[in-house]
Amino acid sequence: MADAKATIGSAGYAVQITTGRHRLMADEPESRGGTDTGPAPYDLLLAALGACTALTLRMYADRHGWVINALDVELRIVLGAESNHIRRVLAIEGPDVAACQRLAEVAERTPVTLTIKNGMAIETTLKERESV
Repeated sequence: MADAKATIGSAGYAVQITTGRHRLMADEPESRGGTDTGPAPYDLLLAALGACTALTLRMYADRHGWVINALDVELRIVLGAESNHIRRVLAIEGPDVAACQRLAEVAERTPVTLTIKNGMAIETTLKERESV
């Protein structure tokens, strides 16, 4: 399905990420000791959720013959005293109110949304070192 590799050197926090044939950078902002050469990890998480939301809603609208002139997905992590959550705001231009409401319902079931909401187990192992 999906795969990625993240590589960091001996100095600084800049991370080179390879996923499929694409390359991108992640880093921490200067205020956290980084050099801000790329988005921070939580920004990448929000970017993945935003991309999945936009793509899924476009596909759904296309299948139903709804014309979307523009679709913005604004995301923010909200830290609360008792719990944290992601606030997602959709701005959809084109379809009527009923179609926009349906698209908002579909947004709650996009693949990345469900992964975040339901959680996913992470299995961590060490790669065997090569003998020198």
